[in-house]
Amino acid sequence: MAMVEFRLPDVGEGIHEAEIVRWLVQEGERVSELEPIVEVQTDKALVELPAPASGFVGEIRATPGTIAKVGEVLVTIESVRPSFMHVSDMKSDSIVGDEQETEETAQDVDQHQQDDSDELSGKTALRPKATPGVRHYAREKGVNLSTVVGTGPDGRILKTDIDEASQTKIQREDGKIIRRRTLNQEDGTGSLLWTAVRQAERERQRQQRVEQPFDKDSDSVKKPLFPKTRQYDEPTRTPTRIPFRGVRRATAEQVKRAAFTVPHVTAFDECDATELVRLRKRWNQALEEEGQRVSYMPFLVKATVSALKAFPYFNARLNEEAQEIELLPDYHIGIAVDTKDGLFVPVLRHADRLTVQEIGEEIYRLSSGARTRTLTAEDLKGSTFTLTNMGPLGSLFATPIINFPEVAILAVHQIQRKPVAIDEQVVIRDVLTLSLSFDHRVIDGATAVRFLNHMKRLIEDPERLMLELK
Repeated sequence: MAMVEFRLPDVGEGIHEAEIVRWLVQEGERVSELEPIVEVQTDKALVELPAPASGFVGEIRATPGTIAKVGEVLVTIESVRPSFMHVSDMKSDSIVGDEQETEETAQDVDQHQQDDSDELSGKTALRPKATPGVRHYAREKGVNLSTVVGTGPDGRILKTDIDEASQTKIQREDGKIIRRRTLNQEDGTGSLLWTAVRQAERERQRQQRVEQPFDKDSDSVKKPLFPKTRQYDEPTRTPTRIPFRGVRRATAEQVKRAAFTVPHVTAFDECDATELVRLRKRWNQALEEEGQRVSYMPFLVKATVSALKAFPYFNARLNEEAQEIELLPDYHIGIAVDTKDGLFVPVLRHADRLTVQEIGEEIYRLSSGARTRTLTAEDLKGSTFTLTNMGPLGSLFATPIINFPEVAILAVHQIQRKPVAIDEQVVIRDVLTLSLSFDHRVIDGATAVRFLNHMKRLIEDPERLMLELK
């Protein structure tokens, strides 16, 4: 084996690109076949890709944070350890000479260092140890790697070293190297004199206003205290720029496709969840001996499956090419999970075959896996209907976007204590709000109302669901 080009494979259904998250190996490192070497973000799954063969890691061509297309070369695997002596890199990364320098401005120092690099461009120097991602980061910061002391293993340069170097300048005095902080043009420290002048002028104007006698007939009382055009001393603020990548980008593509493909309609309703609250309390008392608890979600999943069986058009797909509506036989419920990385929708498979306790355990596994990014690609695909719980966030109503190609999504909201009229009496009850978005091409408004009525009956009389359990 001379060299193997490792190309981005198709790691999922319809995947045509992926984001390079981080490399698990470094150039020159020995790897074994099928050993994980890189993490990539595909759609909503974080996937580790294995080495295609044993050998040494050659040139890493896809830096972290970049988007690679399927079939694009990510890295080469070579049979012999590659050399890191590259004369072509000398001009940009060579070591600065030891010539005597006089005191200069920060700009002059930069120019002097570039001149020294030009003088050494014909000599051989050792390439600084750094990953491609760090080299790319250094170029963005304008830092010469040869002037940076690496604090990583074997002297490898880290991003923190680049951050430290980008905030300092090298200055030579009397043959010694010292480090001084650069002036930040945006923080105003480079214009202290003008700041003092402005402050003195403001104080003078304030003193004049205090000393000037008040004349109620004077036109000055009609003038505003400050002119319309004001000069602000604060520096111009720049926006924070965050790369539109990973889960956020995948979510955006999904909701855009759904919003522009499906004619959304949302129906709302309220139901009396007092009996459900009492039932959950009794369940948790029984489970307390086992050290377990159950939330409302397992029951709501069971109630949703019951409604899907009663109204099968909600558990369906619209095949536009074949001009057919496919009624799906399985009940795979997507559970929307909010994480710091974005929205994930892991799939609770065959929810109709699981007990309430088993559903609770599976929801815990899926939600924990979504937050720790340990879910597999199989955990994130194949849902037939999606359920999103907005209760912990405290919302009352929403218009959730359908998880395409599904035809409906149900949002459940916070249970709140509200006054309700029952038998001409106003009493305080636990009220739950439901928001149901549906594809109007497949489902009519009247069918959506019947679906919600079915959910209401089960929530208001939860023991009725026991009649349906197998």
